[in-house]
Amino acid sequence: MREGCRIAILLAVFLLIGAPAVDGGEFKGDYSKLSGIIIPGFASTQLRAWSILDCPYSPLDFNPLDLVWLDSTKLLSAVNCWLKCILLDPYNQTDHPECKSRPDSGLSAITELDPGYITGPLSSVWKEWVKWCIEFGIEANAIIAVPFDWRLPPSMLEERDLYFHKLKLTFETALKLRGGPSLVFAHSLGNNVFRYFLEWLKLEIAPKHYIQWLDEHIHAYFAVGAPLLGATETVKGILSGQTFGLPVSEGTARLMFNSFGSSLWMLPFTKYCRAENEYWKHLSGGIRKGHHTYQCEEQEFQSNCSGWPTNIVNIEIPSNRVAGFEAYPSISEIAENSLSNMECGLPTQLSFSAREVSDGTLFKAIEDYDSDSKRLLYQLHKSYHGDPVLNPLTPWDRPPIKNVFCIYGIDLKTEVGYYVAPSGKPYPDNWIITDIIYEIEGSLFSRSGNQVEGNPGFASGDETVPYHSLSWCKSWLGSKVNITRTPQSEHDGSDVQEDLNVEHYHEDDIVPNMTRSPRIKYITYYEDAESIPGKRTAVWELDKVNHRNIVKSPVLMRELWLQMWHDIHPYAKSKFVTKAKRGPLRDEDCYWDYGKARCAWPEYCEYRYIFGDVHLGQSCRLRNSSADLLLHYAV
Repeated sequence: MREGCRIAILLAVFLLIGAPAVDGGEFKGDYSKLSGIIIPGFASTQLRAWSILDCPYSPLDFNPLDLVWLDSTKLLSAVNCWLKCILLDPYNQTDHPECKSRPDSGLSAITELDPGYITGPLSSVWKEWVKWCIEFGIEANAIIAVPFDWRLPPSMLEERDLYFHKLKLTFETALKLRGGPSLVFAHSLGNNVFRYFLEWLKLEIAPKHYIQWLDEHIHAYFAVGAPLLGATETVKGILSGQTFGLPVSEGTARLMFNSFGSSLWMLPFTKYCRAENEYWKHLSGGIRKGHHTYQCEEQEFQSNCSGWPTNIVNIEIPSNRVAGFEAYPSISEIAENSLSNMECGLPTQLSFSAREVSDGTLFKAIEDYDSDSKRLLYQLHKSYHGDPVLNPLTPWDRPPIKNVFCIYGIDLKTEVGYYVAPSGKPYPDNWIITDIIYEIEGSLFSRSGNQVEGNPGFASGDETVPYHSLSWCKSWLGSKVNITRTPQSEHDGSDVQEDLNVEHYHEDDIVPNMTRSPRIKYITYYEDAESIPGKRTAVWELDKVNHRNIVKSPVLMRELWLQMWHDIHPYAKSKFVTKAKRGPLRDEDCYWDYGKARCAWPEYCEYRYIFGDVHLGQSCRLRNSSADLLLHYAV
């Protein structure tokens, strides 16, 4: 009852408060009119069958609307049938003749991939996020999921499903329905989808109306776990397979992954090479043929490994002949020098940087030894280098949105490089990974634990995406940045560190000059509200938060909620919510302090037993007046 009272107070504030017209990216209007639009990541949307498929030797068949991704029961009992429904033609991205699958719609498509008593919690993605929204009184029509077929390359999303047309209509419908702009929450590959949408939108509406459309329809963009320069694990999936915990072999996982055109969307690439201007369509009035041309800065050839911590792939070529010398001269000199010092017929090892992976040099070099390489090269040139809207394998500048928040986890063991050799087995098991290079909190180590030389960053990635890729959004910050570091847990402000007006040079990382205790998990905020008038940019780094679980993180959801609460308050003067103190916001945040024999945070929490509580901490609940604590964040 008391919790319901607290939520009622929050709802009343949302409905009654209208924020004053102020600059710095704040919304000028009634925040009860905002919508939240969720763009999920890779493999984070349910796919359902749109065919009738009889599965021999199995009691389970596929009927229209049956779950395909993810139905673990059918995956285990009828894997060949299941593969027919999930695989795509690697050249034209069409479905299998006997079975087709399409993405589900609505919030249920992204909350749990495989609903069930046991499988539901294991496949939960956005469920906790939605529960937070409900707990804090967000209306049902204010949260909109925009699932997509994560198997397709960007151009096919529009060609087959009109996805970007529908996404544009979703923003416009939300504005008409709610009366205000939307907040965009994108996770992982969802950020690549949103980037492509912004470029597609440039060509869809008149250039002079582009910024106006964005200002009217999008208030803030939250980029969560964005692989802004790609992810090294993509190469592992392409060459040897990545099972992601599914009960399939690595060879089957590789076969599946390489049939998806979207697999190349996450290739690692260099920050020093860019494509030509994408505005040619408005200027020429037609569709241009041919590929985008790369223009690389001198740093690409002066730096080691394209600026990444190490070369992405070191691969053994099982012959004294390396394919593609004429088309890809960057590997010819290396190969010829290696072979001149070796006996004829012995294998040689070639190394490939991020640029040589994303421009196809790697796949050209192994074309004679791997049947997938021709298909991958075809898809790479057709759907990425030759995409008329955008070559996604180029660095992304700050999107022209009023408020941009880039959020990711750091300091987890993350793969950044591989040593690969022939396995002696037939396709799809013809490659074996002999060693893996990891980044761990500013150092590089091999799988055996030996330290490796390279260019590590000051932190490591989020267990899936390397820090070098995640932290690219720091280049979106201006020349003066405010840095604050606080504990992730509730705190009284005694361990808050702040450094104001730190100088930042474009495209350089920002390393905070702050102390940290090895026993405490921190969140570090980099904030800039001055460099671009009327716009705010922030980067949040969360210690030890996993890539796949970041959208479930209560710390992230608490910070997002407080930032938006700060923005709606009519008397808020600072550009960003204060970091000086963090108290409990929900009953779940209260716990029993056994050392003091009372509920922790007594100013916010009290002991209040309710029938069914099974331990002391469960009986610690927020006080009646706890809604007042939110006023602390409105300064």
